[in-house]
Amino acid sequence: CLFFFFFFLFSCFLLLLRISLSAEWEEISVMDERNTPMRTYQVCNVMEANQNNWLRTRHISREEAQRVHIEIKFTLRDCNSLPGVPGTCKETFNMYYYESNNANLWFIKESQYIKIDTIAADESFTQVDVGDRVMKLNTEVRTINNLSKKGFYLAFQDLGACIALVSVRVFYKKCPLTVLNLAQFPDTITGGETALVEVHGVCVNASEEFEPPKMYCSADGGWLVPIGRCVCKPGFEENKDMCQPCRPGTYKASATDAYCTKCPPHSSSPQEQATECICEKGFYRAENDPRSMACTRPPSAPENPISTVNETCVTLEWAPPRDTGGRGDIIYNLNCTKCSGDGKKCTKCGSNVHFVPRNFGLSSTTVLVTDLEPDSNYSFTIESENGVSALSPTPKGKVVINVTTSQTGENMLLKERRSKDSVTLAWQGPERPNGVIVEYEVIYYEKNQREQNYTVLKTRSNMMTVEGLKPGTTYVFRVRARTDGGYGSYGGEIELETSHEGTVKHGIIDFMFTYRESDISVFPPAVLSHFVQLICFFFISFPPTKFPCAKQDPDEEKMQFQHGRTYIHPHTYEDPNQAVRDFAKEIDASNIRIERVIGAGEFGEVCSGRLRMQGKREIYVAIKSLKAGYSDKQRRDFLSEASIMGQFDHANIIRLEGVVTRCKPVMIITEFMENGSLDTFLKKHDGQFTVIQLVGMLRGIASGMKYLSDMSYVHRDLAARNILVNSNLVCKVSDFGLSRVLEDDPEAAYTTRGGKIPIRWTAPEAIAYRKFTSASDVWSYGIVMWEVISYGERPYWEMSNQDVIKAIDEGYRLPAPMDCPVVLHQLMLDCWEKGRSDRPKFAQIVTILDKLIRNPASLREQNTDPSTPEFSVNTVDEWLDAIKMGHYKENFSSAGYVSLDSILYISEGKRL
Repeated sequence: CLFFFFFFLFSCFLLLLRISLSAEWEEISVMDERNTPMRTYQVCNVMEANQNNWLRTRHISREEAQRVHIEIKFTLRDCNSLPGVPGTCKETFNMYYYESNNANLWFIKESQYIKIDTIAADESFTQVDVGDRVMKLNTEVRTINNLSKKGFYLAFQDLGACIALVSVRVFYKKCPLTVLNLAQFPDTITGGETALVEVHGVCVNASEEFEPPKMYCSADGGWLVPIGRCVCKPGFEENKDMCQPCRPGTYKASATDAYCTKCPPHSSSPQEQATECICEKGFYRAENDPRSMACTRPPSAPENPISTVNETCVTLEWAPPRDTGGRGDIIYNLNCTKCSGDGKKCTKCGSNVHFVPRNFGLSSTTVLVTDLEPDSNYSFTIESENGVSALSPTPKGKVVINVTTSQTGENMLLKERRSKDSVTLAWQGPERPNGVIVEYEVIYYEKNQREQNYTVLKTRSNMMTVEGLKPGTTYVFRVRARTDGGYGSYGGEIELETSHEGTVKHGIIDFMFTYRESDISVFPPAVLSHFVQLICFFFISFPPTKFPCAKQDPDEEKMQFQHGRTYIHPHTYEDPNQAVRDFAKEIDASNIRIERVIGAGEFGEVCSGRLRMQGKREIYVAIKSLKAGYSDKQRRDFLSEASIMGQFDHANIIRLEGVVTRCKPVMIITEFMENGSLDTFLKKHDGQFTVIQLVGMLRGIASGMKYLSDMSYVHRDLAARNILVNSNLVCKVSDFGLSRVLEDDPEAAYTTRGGKIPIRWTAPEAIAYRKFTSASDVWSYGIVMWEVISYGERPYWEMSNQDVIKAIDEGYRLPAPMDCPVVLHQLMLDCWEKGRSDRPKFAQIVTILDKLIRNPASLREQNTDPSTPEFSVNTVDEWLDAIKMGHYKENFSSAGYVSLDSILYISEGKRL
């Protein structure tokens, strides 16, 4: 037994001696736990101090990688499990690398290596573990960053550990090939430690760049921050990350359209990949028509032509064509010819014949023709055409009206008698009167004062004494006769001078305006309407006595035209920031003191606070701030509201104080409205206001909307929630953001391809065709009227959006709220006319509300039957009686205004 014991010790010594003498790592084949052969490199020189054993790889090509990862698997012997091992035994080893473009280096100095890390084992093993075949396999991963040469060498340094390298795996990461937003991004090797690799995508089949697509490949092999996109070309639509052609019967006109759509009426697309649908025979599409519009055809002829002759003036009226061809852009052209008595010879009317407002490109169905020759035959051809009439080979629809002018004849002044303050005149009647003479009209004025003052007298006799004249003053007199056929022309002038001093007396007067043909063509409808109101005002305000000719008040003219500047859309700027600089004042953030949060908007918080400007008193303001983490688009959309508000300056439009853009947070500063939104304010004060107060609020809103309409700005979201109220109950229009959050209630907005629409406040044409105009704002204003009179009640109550659309299309309109005056509900119904042109303009609405405020008695009648209108008139005489101006019937008749439509053509220069 003793012999075998010494023999065993000697054998162990030789084994340890052999290991210590080995200065290199050894390649050894071993069996793993599955009895599979496995090649390892190991070293275990633990009996000797100062070990420095190196193991180096071959040259490893990095390809295009800048960052590589090294995964090593190894086993490590616990030093405590080795008997008699000195204290120099290690349980760690070092890993190094060396970059080189040379793939055949046979020697590298130790000092040239760069250390990656010191590797320690999470699990070490003992001799007992080996006997039980429980090997503790460790796995560690380390990373090398910012590689730049062709490749590198790895090296492992042992300083006295018992270690075996089982495997070494070198790899790099890449972002995999992917398709996003119709753009393909290739396999991309990651960048350095923190760098993102920008990768530009390539549009897939049949697509094109809408905005250059790109993404960033992160260091972990993931795609980040997609920017831009591709869109399918016209004739193709997106389907599962690729573009497929439109099917027959569908089309896609623009690359920005998302999907192919069904061909509009009277068109088809027999082949795939259609970019537009071909019109059926007899139907056409105008050059400026959108491809989504149905094909249309020329209109039929105008119907029911009517002519009203008043001496040498003719009023022509007609009804629109029965068949409009499917379009709403119908215009009328009027051709005039003068014919001989037998009708065999006709020539075009000369330039001396005038048409009011004009004879070509008419949108209305009424024309006043003046300065015709008396006792003559005229033929008027009225043609209707629309935007596709020029494309059709068929003749335009037309209707002919034949008229014959009349002549009452002139009156010749025969004798006169003068005194100090009167003149007696006698005259002879016309030689060929057109009917029985009813009366004579005498007009006189001081010489050289015709444009300032004149007087009209009437008599059934052929003589008259004019009294109340100034002594020693020269007057001009003219006479004309009126028969059943109308007024004749004035006879020649006669000048008479009174004898000596006397006392001035007054006669009877009518209005006269100096007429200029050029004035009519340039006056917009709103101004024509204003002159009608102005005429009525003077007629009512002054009794029929001597009065100077009417002149438009300079302040009134300024009111009409001070806002001639047209609104400029911020998106028309190539640089949106320039729009902000042009229209909004930059405010130093140090001048703003935020006091409390009062709400939240789409882009961030809304606060109240104070603004202190140099040389001005401190004022309360509302502050909208842009929340952190915003995108460039969100910043542009946020500031675009300021670019819009900054263009407006009106007492009923929310006032912009300025913006803060040079520091964060970005802010918009507006005046502070103490009572908040109108709908919430009314709900809090239900029934607490008089009707006059409510009408005053409505008048302010209408005035603000008139201002916006005059500037060609369409609000699109006029509702009580977007009206703010200050402490004096002044209502101001607000919310001019391009991207609006309408309500938290999902029923409040109806999503279409073009965005969200507040159905309950929106006109039918805006819902169906997205035709937003001032007329659609008028519809919304009618809903606001209903909200105000009902103290903030929800329009259409609990009806769904689809039910509202269906009900309006079938003619349903909101009934009058409780205690609503008849005239206000009638104004609401006028705002809700289906035809855009049938709705009142905001200028007319302001005038109507002004009259109601001046005459509160008209608001006392409650509307118990919403279907009963306030009143109705069918003729000019009935209209004059209704407005207490019946004594001016003859003036309107003699001036050619014989129909209600003709009243629209009163201008500053027309003689009444």
